Order: sequence, then C-alpha cells, then structure tokens
Amino acid sequence: MDGILDHTMIRVADLEESLDWYRTHLEYEEKDRYEGDGFTIVYLGPEDMHEDGAMLEITHNEGEEPEVGDAWGHIAVRVPEGELEDYYQQLMDEGVDDYRDPESCGGDYAFVTDPDGHEIEIVQRDPDAGALWSIDHTMIRVEDADEALGFWTRKFEYDEVGRWEADTFANYFVEPRDAPDEAMSVELTYNYDGRSYEQGDAWGHLCVRVDDLAEDWDQLLEREADDYRDPESNDNMYAFTTDQDGHEIELIERDLEADSLFPF
Repeated sequence: MDGILDHTMIRVADLEESLDWYRTHLEYEEKDRYEGDGFTIVYLGPEDMHEDGAMLEITHNEGEEPEVGDAWGHIAVRVPEGELEDYYQQLMDEGVDDYRDPESCGGDYAFVTDPDGHEIEIVQRDPDAGALWSIDHTMIRVEDADEALGFWTRKFEYDEVGRWEADTFANYFVEPRDAPDEAMSVELTYNYDGRSYEQGDAWGHLCVRVDDLAEDWDQLLEREADDYRDPESNDNMYAFTTDQDGHEIELIERDLEADSLFPF
C-alpha cells in the first residue's frame, strides 16, 4: 500500500465563491474538474506542489448548505519559518476575516476560515518541506486516542511522527512510513474529558493512495477495517472505509501521468 494522503475533501455552498477564495488568498490553481449530475468536484493546490503533496478537493452539491461538525478540525497550510505574521497580515489586507491571529496563538501559528467556516491553520515550515500554502496536515478529533492510533498504525501501517500532550488534550501526528516532507500528515486530537463529536457534512473525507485497489481493500478487511463502500459498489474505481469515529477515508489508485485525476 502506498499510503500517501492524496487529498482532503470539503463541501461548499457556493462553488465560485470558494474557488475565488482559495485562488485569491492561497494562490491555488485548479488541477482538474468533474461536472456531474447536480454536483461538481474540483481539485485545487499550489502551482508548484510536490507530486506527493495533498490536494484540496472541493465538492459542490447544488442546492445544499453544508453543516460544519466538530469531528473535523482543520487543514493546515505552510508558510516559511519566520514569516507567519507577514503572511497573516497579507491575508488581512486581502479581506480575510481575522479569526485567530499569531499573537493569540503564541506567535507559533494562526487560523483563518474560508467562506463556509472550514478552519485553516497557518503553520511555519522549512521552505524545502513543501510549497507555499501547501497542505501540511489535516486535523480530526477522536474519542479514544488508543483506538485512533491503533487504527492508523494497524490498518494503514502509518508511523506516529509527533505528539504534544497537554493537561486537557493531546495531539498525535501520523503519516505513511518514509513519507517525504512535502506529504500531508493526519493530526489526531484527543480531549481527555470524554466528549463526543458530530460529523456534519461540510468535511467529506481523507483520501489515501493505494497500489492495488482490490488487494489493498482485501488487506484492510483482513485487518478488520469497516466494509463501508467496497470497490465493486464503486465500479472498481475507488472505495471507502471509515475510522472508529466515522471519519470517511477514500482509497484510490493514482496514476500521476494520467490525463485526468478522476477515475471515472
């Protein structure tokens, strides 16, 4: 199994407003688009993103207003070390709402939101660790840290590459073994107070690249992953499982030389 995280999917209420926001403020470009019956899917990312960098998938369903739940936290995007305040001020000058500025976050990071309320963390990274505004990680909240870490390490053979444990919560970072610096990781946030979370539908899924969809799906089932939407039910083009908290995870084979990013 390749295991590289291919993209994070979000749902939006107004496609053109969202595309304009990401193009204007994060300098994303459209990588590919699929127009379906009543829905549109667009892949976005920095122009010079690494081939193992994660894209942002924007899905628009006509006539629907997505609801942001709290089971998903944020995507984090990269800016060069030492330039956080400059880039945050740039966003403010462009009219982005002042959500959580660097000063309120100890000068280490900051947050903004997109037009639908998806939170976007701004983190400082070595410029060699990924293109400007490229996705560094996606944060999800979990109800049991042991189960969540076990899920990713057993099912997907991910490594724990970082942790930060505070008095009331902990963050654990997991990613594929030997992943390049430019790849996206998953941040698992665990609050010690036993709270539960609502998924909502404004966040859709994480997507993991696999080498062979059929073989890797069978391997996941042998490891007792959820048989949510198998390859056959999706015309053997992709599949979906879920983690222990219900976060959806898509599996897809990715041919980087293909004319289209979509298998259909």
